[in-house]
Amino acid sequence: MPKLTIDGKEIVVEEGTTVIQACETLGIEIPRFCYHERLAIAGNCRMCLVEMEKSPKPVASCAQPALEGMVIKTDTPMVKKAREGVMEFLLINHPLDCPICDQGGECDLQDQAFFYGRGKNRYTEEKRAVKDKYMGPLVATHMTRCIHCTRCVRFLEDVAGTPELGAIGRGEEMEVTTYIEKSLSSELSGNIIDLCPVGALTSKPYAFKARNWELKKTETIDVLDAVGSNIRADSRGREIMRILPRINDDINEEWISDKTRFSYDGLKYQRLDTPMVKKGDLLEAVSWEEALSTLADKITKSSAEKIGAIAGDLTDVETMLVTKEMLQKLGSANFDCRQDGSQVDNKYRSLYTFNTTIAGIEQADICLIIGSNPRHEAAILNARIRKAHLYNNLKVAVIGEKVDLTYPYRYLGNNAWILKQIADGDHPYCSILNSAKNPMIIIGSQVLCRDDFEATLYQVKRIVNEYKVIRDDWNGFNVLQRAASRVGGLDIGFIPGKSGKSVNRMVTEKMDVLFLLGADEINFSKLHLDTFVVYIGHHGDKGAHRADIILPGATYTEKEATYVNLEGRPQRTNLVVYPPNEAKEDWVIISDIIRSLRLDLDYSNVKQVRNKMSEVAKIFEQMNRIKVSNEFPEKGGKFKDFLSDNFTNPFENYYMTDPISRNSRTMALCTKEITGSADQKVA
Repeated sequence: MPKLTIDGKEIVVEEGTTVIQACETLGIEIPRFCYHERLAIAGNCRMCLVEMEKSPKPVASCAQPALEGMVIKTDTPMVKKAREGVMEFLLINHPLDCPICDQGGECDLQDQAFFYGRGKNRYTEEKRAVKDKYMGPLVATHMTRCIHCTRCVRFLEDVAGTPELGAIGRGEEMEVTTYIEKSLSSELSGNIIDLCPVGALTSKPYAFKARNWELKKTETIDVLDAVGSNIRADSRGREIMRILPRINDDINEEWISDKTRFSYDGLKYQRLDTPMVKKGDLLEAVSWEEALSTLADKITKSSAEKIGAIAGDLTDVETMLVTKEMLQKLGSANFDCRQDGSQVDNKYRSLYTFNTTIAGIEQADICLIIGSNPRHEAAILNARIRKAHLYNNLKVAVIGEKVDLTYPYRYLGNNAWILKQIADGDHPYCSILNSAKNPMIIIGSQVLCRDDFEATLYQVKRIVNEYKVIRDDWNGFNVLQRAASRVGGLDIGFIPGKSGKSVNRMVTEKMDVLFLLGADEINFSKLHLDTFVVYIGHHGDKGAHRADIILPGATYTEKEATYVNLEGRPQRTNLVVYPPNEAKEDWVIISDIIRSLRLDLDYSNVKQVRNKMSEVAKIFEQMNRIKVSNEFPEKGGKFKDFLSDNFTNPFENYYMTDPISRNSRTMALCTKEITGSADQKVA
């Protein structure tokens, strides 16, 4: 490992470390615009110049490897003059837009011009102007401000895998553009807004809405998919103004998907904020007392075996736990968190979690994806697979629908019987699996919803055992869940036992009372007409349209609630804004129902609920930690024939998958412009 001296301090670094990284290790700040630790090195802004002994001129520290015996100086008259010169050139054509720029107050150019600039500009000629480019409904452009750092170009090419941006022209005529003016198609395109060090790329939905110093910043997590991306929600008053990523190298690094970033406007449209009871054919607003009294009368007159609850994809663990205990007190075992009809149980935790972990993807060398489109089901996880492909030569194969995953893969076909061929050793892909050091299998959650899921699971278990996918030091078996509530619900046992009814039975059979905890994805066409539906949710979505009683709940930004992400990591949301009008947190609503039924209530506050959660499942004893488990059934039951050959992916439209995104005007625009579904209406 090379040893070098920086500003009189000796440091030993790993091979391949650059000078700018060595400086950061010593806590020495080096200005930069084009350099970013998660992107390929470009070396084109020259702001990171340092003095290197025996070099006649300053060198770009971002592109200079640290070598044995180097002597680097970062604070000399030569370095100061060089940086001032670079800054002067950068500001030659830069417009004086700071008072009206959305990036004002958060602009790297603004900050570094203050610390490293001359304070004067000797350029008196006319400034150049560049036409703004159209990049879709999410990204606003002001290309005259662009300093050609190419961060946006490198992100879309390297991380997102959609090389839609590039540079045309040379010298003063250079412009960053999409070549053909159209919407960016990447599900991660919003990240180029964060990467832009000037105001050339800004958020179109957020434009001119607020200044950063006006906003209250709250750290929380996203629940619109099962990844559990760490985010920061900025609010003003009772309105969320924008959502930004937080750095978490184990989950989302510093990226978030466009749905996570831009669907926040759906939080204020079509909200349920007042209890409602159906009188005749119409729902009428009533007081909480009347709604709870009406519901208590209905439950009292109902038989326990015909009372049930279905949890939706956004339901938190506290709500499911209290609902489960309420039903058990009533004598019912009809509760289920698998609203999509998944048939996997919670006997083995490794059969419903992403056991390799998101960060562990980078250690895999072979990946077999079965019946899934991770680009749409978990865009951040898909970016990690692409990263492993680029830097660790991960080889990917797919059995299922043929889609663009942003990285090359070997397409084995869309036929379930291929799994049996691989398990039997009769497929050409077997030799690749045999050569793998750390093989990884990803099963889409939609596979577990098939009527023949047992046949699929049987063959996959054979493959796992035959090709050593699970060892003491490696677990390569993964289920890619797409619902934020699913792993947590299975952890606390929110599934029916032998005497209980599953989602399919509760929907198709007549129930006296059916609670829908934000469950909007069930097949309402099959729901029995005489079933009395109680909808506890936050949007006037499909479930509210069918409800006999509506009890308004809180969204994930309006409560402190626990969710478990797809890799089995428990995390908590934080209260960003309060629920509107008379809406309440969901577990509090269930507690009020229990009181109205005059049942014993074991909890008076959320702390007691969480203590019970820890008793039910040890995973909740400590947040943000994964309980590693290599427990896996060696035998997978008896083989059954596949009932259907082809696998299908669950999402037809990535941008509208839940009540929040379906009510977002921004997501409606994305649906129309990017997916081409012109029939979608803007709310």
